[in-house]
Amino acid sequence: MQLSALTLIVPDYDTAIAYYCDVMGFVLTENIDQGRKRWVRVTPPGSGTGFILARADDPAQVAAVGNQGAGRVWLFLQTDDFAVDHTRLKAAGVQFEEEPRHEPYGTVAVFRDTFGNRWDLIGP
Repeated sequence: MQLSALTLIVPDYDTAIAYYCDVMGFVLTENIDQGRKRWVRVTPPGSGTGFILARADDPAQVAAVGNQGAGRVWLFLQTDDFAVDHTRLKAAGVQFEEEPRHEPYGTVAVFRDTFGNRWDLIGP
């Protein structure tokens, strides 16, 4: 078995696709119209695991947008070249909360995506 995807609740499909693909550099791997909703998958380049983007449909889901981790970092983006990806993301408009720091597990910097989810960019 392997983890193939996680659901990420977003306010709007097209806004989320634009952010994760155009800004973060993910690949739109599926976008299937199902009538009332869509099956949308975005995947970081080179990764088999991606996100199913789920449009918030009720007040509880709307409240969860950007807060699925309850304010904690809950998404971890691993890179083989921290400096290159950190520079690319900053140039694309990603707002980092801190300067890169060195931890026993690698170089890391926390950022928030456009919806408020907290991420670690982690490299060797």
